Amino acid sequence: MENKFKTPRTTVMEFGGPLGALFLPVLLPCTVLYLLLACRTQDAGVSSLPSPLPSLRELWDLDAFLLVVGWFGLQAALYMLPLGKVTQGLPLRDGSVLSYRVNGLQAFVITCLLLGLGLLGGLRLSPLHDRCVQLAVAATVASFSLSVFLYARSLCVPDSALAPGGNSGNPIYDFFIGHELNPRIGNFDLKYFCELRPGLTGWEAVLTTMDIVNDGFGFMLAFGDLTWVPFTYSLQAHFLVGHPQELAGTSAAAIILLNGLGYFIFRRANSQKNIFRRNPKDPKVAGLETIPTATGRQLLVSGWWGLVRHPNYLGDLIMALAWSLPCGVAHVLPYFYIIYFTVLLIHREARDEHQCRRKYGSAWNEYCKRVPYRIFPYLY
Repeated sequence: MENKFKTPRTTVMEFGGPLGALFLPVLLPCTVLYLLLACRTQDAGVSSLPSPLPSLRELWDLDAFLLVVGWFGLQAALYMLPLGKVTQGLPLRDGSVLSYRVNGLQAFVITCLLLGLGLLGGLRLSPLHDRCVQLAVAATVASFSLSVFLYARSLCVPDSALAPGGNSGNPIYDFFIGHELNPRIGNFDLKYFCELRPGLTGWEAVLTTMDIVNDGFGFMLAFGDLTWVPFTYSLQAHFLVGHPQELAGTSAAAIILLNGLGYFIFRRANSQKNIFRRNPKDPKVAGLETIPTATGRQLLVSGWWGLVRHPNYLGDLIMALAWSLPCGVAHVLPYFYIIYFTVLLIHREARDEHQCRRKYGSAWNEYCKRVPYRIFPYLY
């Protein structure tokens, strides 16, 4: 039977609407280049840039572009291997359910084995650091190219396939935010692949997150997945190559423990939410206290989700701090990750708050009374 579900028009625009959607695709790539170039200066100051600045000819490197495309191709090939289990996502707005192959761990192990074989064969990794700026430019070009393809194909899909937040009718805004919800080529899910493989392997319980369930796939996620995450979240390592820091054994142990704490909170909170959303009667979550909603869903008010509204964000931020601390405290630049990530997650929490209040109404207001803190217990 033909699916007659139609995605409603987007009435609330985020990120500054069309003006922000026009401005951010310029600002974000410039920010990545600025941070990488600042890391190469002697003092690695926030206001420091190498002089003279590299020319456009120096920024573009065909070999770097081919390396980036090759990396994407390798991960795509691993993604398509018949390894791991096939699981289903949450029901979409039109009632359909998509299947996903979960084989990130296997892909990661194979990648590490290939890397190890390469190192034994004399492969040198130092050129990756030396050409990091050129690789970032190449990844940016790839991100823009993918985004153009995504928007072009979104104009040909059924209305039911469009994203509720990216159906404004304004091509600039829809290009940026993502016009199609889950673009696929056959069984190859482009959003799921880009979220989990080329720039970020190992993200857990992603199928129940806002990115997969609600957000369209456009420039915002494409650039974030393929360029922003791999080149800004690893800024600390880039900094330490040129500015090594002495780290006492006790300090290293404390940082490892802090990171372990963050990972524990992140993993347990995400796992609890994922199990509950898939099967509220699962013995692992059946004893948790809930609030019923008019939609038939239940809101957790005990366990990790009774501590704060987003305990997974708390774990994320603790890990981000731990990854920055080895850089010492004399420079602000390597702390860009934790500063930006805090702003990002507070904004993301506000987006989630708006959607949940609209979806659950009075039940969400009751939940907020029961769980008053958003991310940081007794602080925020």
